[in-house]
Amino acid sequence: MPTSSWHTLPALHEASLPPRLASDHPFTQTAFLQGLEACGCVGPGTGWQPRHLLLEQGARRALLPVYSKTDSSGEYVFDHAWAAAYQRHGLRYFPKLVTAVPFTPVPGPRLLLPEGESASLWLPDVFTTMRERVIQEQASGWHALFVPEDWLPAASEAGFLTRTGCRFHWQNPGYRDFSDFLDTLTSKKRKDIRRERRLLVEKGIRCRVLAGRDISPADTGFFVDCYTRTYHEHGQHPYLNLAFFQHLFRSMPDQVLLVMAEDDAGPMASALFLHDHTTLYGRYWGCLRRADGLHFELCYYLGMEICMQRGLSDFDPGTQGEHKLLRGFAPRLTHSLHWLKEPAFHEAVSRFVEEERNQVERYCEDAAKHLPFRKND
Repeated sequence: MPTSSWHTLPALHEASLPPRLASDHPFTQTAFLQGLEACGCVGPGTGWQPRHLLLEQGARRALLPVYSKTDSSGEYVFDHAWAAAYQRHGLRYFPKLVTAVPFTPVPGPRLLLPEGESASLWLPDVFTTMRERVIQEQASGWHALFVPEDWLPAASEAGFLTRTGCRFHWQNPGYRDFSDFLDTLTSKKRKDIRRERRLLVEKGIRCRVLAGRDISPADTGFFVDCYTRTYHEHGQHPYLNLAFFQHLFRSMPDQVLLVMAEDDAGPMASALFLHDHTTLYGRYWGCLRRADGLHFELCYYLGMEICMQRGLSDFDPGTQGEHKLLRGFAPRLTHSLHWLKEPAFHEAVSRFVEEERNQVERYCEDAAKHLPFRKND
C-alpha cells in the first residue's frame, strides 16, 4: 500500500511531482492546475479548496487532483437533488471531495502519472485511500468527474457508482478540407452550412487563428472581455480571470489556440481552444458585437478546419446542445464515479444512477439517428 498525503500544488516541491507525464491532455498538466491555484480561481472563498492526493510507493509517484467542495458550482455533473435530500434528512452534504478539473467538463485522465505508467496499477489504492480520506475529512463522499472509461471495471469492483452523461464530439477520419466533410452531409444540411459561412464573408467578417506564442496582450484582453460578458449575460460571475489566461498563454503556448473574428470596425468575437496530440477542445467563447452564425463559425466550423489542418482526429466542442448534433457532432457517453459515506444514501443514489443511465443511453441512441450524414447507398 503506498503512502498518501494532502497537498496544494504550489506547496509541492517539483521533485515530488511525477516527471514527464504519461498524457499530454492539456487540462491535467500541472501548469494548468497550478495556474488555477496561483491566480486565485480556486482556493479560499471559491468553493474549491485544493486537497491533492500524492501517492508514493518507493520511487513511484502519482498525483490525484482533489478538491474539498462547499457547493456544487463549476462541476457540470449536477447533484443538487442529492444535496437537498441530505438536508431534508438533517445531514450535511458539504463538504464533499471531488476529483475534477475545476470549471472544465472535459473527459480525460484524472491521475497525473509518469510517462509509461498505467492508471490501472494505482486505481485499487486510489479507491481505498479516498474512502479513508472521506471519513477522515468528515466529508459526505467522493466524486470523480468525467473519468476515462477504463476506470469503470475497477471502480465497480471497489463499490463505486457510475453516473452516465452525454456530450457531442466530431470525428475527423482524415478529411482533406471542409468541402470534403460537407460532401458527407445531406444536401439540405450542406447548403445550410455553406449559406451560414457565406453570409459572414458577405458581411466582411474575417477570422484568424492565433497560436499561443502569437497572442498579444491586446488579444488576451479582448478575449477576456468576451469571456466575461458571456457569464454576465447569464447572470453569473466568471470563474476564471485575466491573470489565469495570461498564465495559460505563457505557460502552455503549444497547446493553446485563440480564434478572433473581426470586421473593418475592429474585433467582434473570440473563442479559445486547447489541444493535445489527438483532440481539439473548445472551451470559451464570447462576443462584443453579434452576427448571425458567428458562434457556429468560431466554435464549430473553424474548429473542424483546425482538426483537418493539424491532423487531429477528435473535436470536443464543450457541453450541451442538439445544435451540435445537426452539424455532425455525434453523441458520446461520459462517466463519473461516486461514493457516499452514508449507506442508505449510497443505495438510493445507486438506484437513481441506474435509471438515469438507461435514459441517457436511450437518448444517445435516438440522437444518433438524427445526424445529418448521407445514408449509404
